[in-house]
Amino acid sequence: MDTVLLEYADPYFFDSFYGKILSSQLLSNSTLGPKLLETVGTWTPDNTYRQFLSIFILVTLGGWFFYLATACFSYYFIYDHDMMKHPKFLKNQVRLELECALSSIPGFSVLTVPWFLGEVKGYSLLYADSPKTMYDWVYLIASLPVFLFFTDMGIYWIHRFLHHPLFYKPLHKLHHKWIVPTPFASHAFHPLDGYLQSVPYHLYAYLIPMYKWSYLGMFVFVNIWTVLIHDGEFFLHSDFINSTAHHTVHHLYFNYNYGQYFTFWDKLGGSHRRPTSEQYDKTLSKDVKVWAQQSKEADSIEGEDSVKAKKYFN
Repeated sequence: MDTVLLEYADPYFFDSFYGKILSSQLLSNSTLGPKLLETVGTWTPDNTYRQFLSIFILVTLGGWFFYLATACFSYYFIYDHDMMKHPKFLKNQVRLELECALSSIPGFSVLTVPWFLGEVKGYSLLYADSPKTMYDWVYLIASLPVFLFFTDMGIYWIHRFLHHPLFYKPLHKLHHKWIVPTPFASHAFHPLDGYLQSVPYHLYAYLIPMYKWSYLGMFVFVNIWTVLIHDGEFFLHSDFINSTAHHTVHHLYFNYNYGQYFTFWDKLGGSHRRPTSEQYDKTLSKDVKVWAQQSKEADSIEGEDSVKAKKYFN
């Protein structure tokens, strides 16, 4: 991904950033300033330290931008605000989700930099040549569902293992604090949790050739999809797509629907729970009796620490 971004960011931003901003009067007058300036002055665009820092800045700023832009749009124009009356909706939850996500994104970023740095150094199988022949176009188009299938498989198993007692409390439980999530919960993870679930995306680029612009586009799509499955609006009634309704079931009842895009792996792994009229019927989805029953079941699961191993691997 950052092979594309650095190609444009270096001449239009980072050359100036390292040449001027780091040589500011404040830095020059500091104790470490002259030594740091001397070091940074040797950083050419292909310097590994410069690339590492540049990628970290790009991923962090990009992560904040895409998260806030997509989540804000979804929250104000799609999200059903009546769900904030649900008894499992926390006090000041939107603020808590925002604080968690914004503070975690730099952690996601620094952990993922080595993958992106490898791409920039040419170790991945991303390719830059535009499609020219019919075969090139067929391969490019076919690579998109293959990417989704591969990453969905990886995320399913990583997500499922994150619900195991060994990993749930220290890593994944934070995300399940949001039993009735808003779009701002989409990136409200423990940094290591968020990183682990991103590994299949990075691994794909090192295993299967993919056009670099397609790869970048899929990363944008991934971030949008992650927000949309937390928006509480159930436009899609599908037994094949792991839709918002399926992911709502996951947050309410914990032990089901670990997939990201499809229900295939949940069905194969025995963890699929089909959404019902609780989600699809607008009257029932806001019924206080339904909410009370959902809260009772969620409390029961929480009372068992949410993670009895026999529920996941029987």
